[in-house]
Amino acid sequence: MVFHLHFIVFVFQYENPWTIPNMLSMTRIGLAPVLGYLIIEEDFNIALGVFALAGLTDLLDGFIARNWANQKSALGSALDPLADKILISILYISLTYADLIPVPLTYLIISRDVMLIAAVFYVRYRTLPTPRTLAKYFNPCYATARLKPTFISKVNTAVQLILVAASLAAPVFNYADSIYLQMLWCFTAFTTAASAYSYYHYGRKTVQVIKGR
Repeated sequence: MVFHLHFIVFVFQYENPWTIPNMLSMTRIGLAPVLGYLIIEEDFNIALGVFALAGLTDLLDGFIARNWANQKSALGSALDPLADKILISILYISLTYADLIPVPLTYLIISRDVMLIAAVFYVRYRTLPTPRTLAKYFNPCYATARLKPTFISKVNTAVQLILVAASLAAPVFNYADSIYLQMLWCFTAFTTAASAYSYYHYGRKTVQVIKGR
């Protein structure tokens, strides 16, 4: 995955990372291992409720960031999709362990997310002003770039979460062998592959470097 960033001088913007959307994203990350444990223990009724709570944090952080300018941050532009990827990765691994999602689909999704996360770390490194230090690199107060997901990536995230909800509900409502669920597997694989290609093709356009003030 190549972003082709060509800059001579980078400057950064100092911002407050402790916004409500960022806290909601951190909450979603914290709920991910809880969901994984519940699924492995086959407590699907409670897992559905916790998953609904995680989905609510996703809706709220986006709504707040869009409607209150002081709650929008460059950190949030990376933290929100990162929280989604951590949540989705743990959900798919645990659902695969529970034999509710096929191994090849989970492998495809995890592989794409690992590449995207690696690309985010690469962008952070390239947009960080010199001298680059670990303290500066991992300081969330220093914003250097905003990430803008592609349209197909947003669609893919929605489809992946729909499949998770359907898979969690399958043992509760006894439709684990449904042909419609299997069709959803195929559609999820398609949108995942299309999303990976969109980031490869439009990589540079998904990064907005902050020029500072």
